[in-house]
Amino acid sequence: MRCQRMLVPVLTLVLVMVPAASAQAQGEEVPRGPTFAARALQALIDGIQFGVIIAITSVGLSLIFGTIHLINFAHGEFVTIGATFAFFLNVSPAGPGWHLIPAALAAVVFGALLGGAVERGVWRPLRARGTGLINMFIVTIGLSLLLRHVVLVLYGTRPASYAQYDIQSALDLGPAGITPRDLTVTLLSVLVLLGTAALLQKTRIGTAVRAVAANRDLAEASGIDVQRVVLFVWMLGGGLAALGGVFFGLVEIVTWDMGFKLLLLMFAGIILGGLGSAYGAMVGSLVIGIVAQMSTLWFPVDLQYAWALLVLILVLLVRPQGILGRAERVG
Repeated sequence: MRCQRMLVPVLTLVLVMVPAASAQAQGEEVPRGPTFAARALQALIDGIQFGVIIAITSVGLSLIFGTIHLINFAHGEFVTIGATFAFFLNVSPAGPGWHLIPAALAAVVFGALLGGAVERGVWRPLRARGTGLINMFIVTIGLSLLLRHVVLVLYGTRPASYAQYDIQSALDLGPAGITPRDLTVTLLSVLVLLGTAALLQKTRIGTAVRAVAANRDLAEASGIDVQRVVLFVWMLGGGLAALGGVFFGLVEIVTWDMGFKLLLLMFAGIILGGLGSAYGAMVGSLVIGIVAQMSTLWFPVDLQYAWALLVLILVLLVRPQGILGRAERVG
């Protein structure tokens, strides 16, 4: 009986090894995993996609800091609200059951209106009272907690996905692949970033935003309506954050704290690119996204954000003002 028990694992091993040996003897190719070059190309594609999504969400955060020098800790909640509002319109039984595209557009509008409402209802009165930046930063933390738990109550803790574009076959790009959904999200994100850059560079309101960011007092003295510019920046930031939330929920999953998890990478992107610079936020976020995904080639996935932040520290040690930031004299 003992011999029979010992023979069972031996026979099992032989049965597994015989087909492979016979295949090699007959010249048949044994399936192998992807090469390192293929995995590196796939990680680069994933990193570009992740980076442009971070860039969309961080542009508004950078512009807000550039115009009123406020670090908005509640910006991550705008991302979550955009994703969950689109989910309500698209999937929720209590919603109208819209297709994802009009639901996403409605979420962008809602995010812009929310950003404008927060500016008019909270930040403008606080600035009128002469509230200090440290106190306003603490208010952003409280607003973040409030909005996050409102989403928790209304949405719940269960992760979910949108009704459309959920499961797709990947397009073959040689050694790598990408689904039509991810490719569309990446291209749309790039177009949105280019459109935002053109808005800031080619339009009157964009010129006014850059003027206020460069020198608020001089811009106001030259006749620019600073309050109107700040309101526009909050609405632009809220709309872009909501769109980034929809894109992030589409390629990943919709959760009640998704914006909070993304907030640290948004801060890393704008600091790496240069505080207050919209273009710096785009470049820095792209670098953060690529480093985070490429690090998974050597290290566990759980550490990908940590390596992205390590790159942030190393760059700032060499260039404290960031990639596209301007050096300023202290004192």
